[in-house]
Amino acid sequence: MIKKDSVVTLSYSLKNKEGAELDKAGADQPLVYLHGKGQIIPGLESKLEGLNSGDKKDVTVQPEDAYGNVNPSLVMEIERQHFPKDVDIQPGMQFTADMGEKQQIFTVLSVGEEQIKIDANHPLAGETLHFSIEVLDVREATKEELDHGHAHTGNEHGH
Repeated sequence: MIKKDSVVTLSYSLKNKEGAELDKAGADQPLVYLHGKGQIIPGLESKLEGLNSGDKKDVTVQPEDAYGNVNPSLVMEIERQHFPKDVDIQPGMQFTADMGEKQQIFTVLSVGEEQIKIDANHPLAGETLHFSIEVLDVREATKEELDHGHAHTGNEHGH
C-alpha cells in the first residue's frame, strides 16, 4: 500500500480541463518516485496515499495543489540583448533560466524591436490538472534509497 517511504511506479495520462493531453507516462516508461518526499505535485501525492498495486484512479488537482496560480508579476519585458544573438526568438518558445537554486522555465509571449515579453509562470500554472493513473507497483524503499532521497530504478549512473 502506498505510504511514506514507498517506492511507487505508476503510469498516467494528464489532461487539462479542455481534455487536451498535456503529458503521459506509459507502462513502458512509467513514473517511479519515492512517496512522501514532495517529488511530485502535492495534490497528486496526497490522493495516491493508501492505493495498492493494480489500482486505477482519476485524480483532479486544483492549481494551488499543483503548479500554483498565475502570478502576474512573472509576466515581464526583458531587453533583447539578454537573449542569445543567433536565435530567432518567436512567441511560444520556451527557455530555461537559473533563478537562484532552481531552473525556471519561461515562455516568450511577444517579440518587439528592443523588448521581449516573457511569462515565467510554470507552463501549467493556473491549470486544473486531470490525472488518470494506474499504480503498477508499490514496494518499500531500501535503506540506500532513503539515504539518497529518491527511488533507484536500475538505470542510474553511479549514484
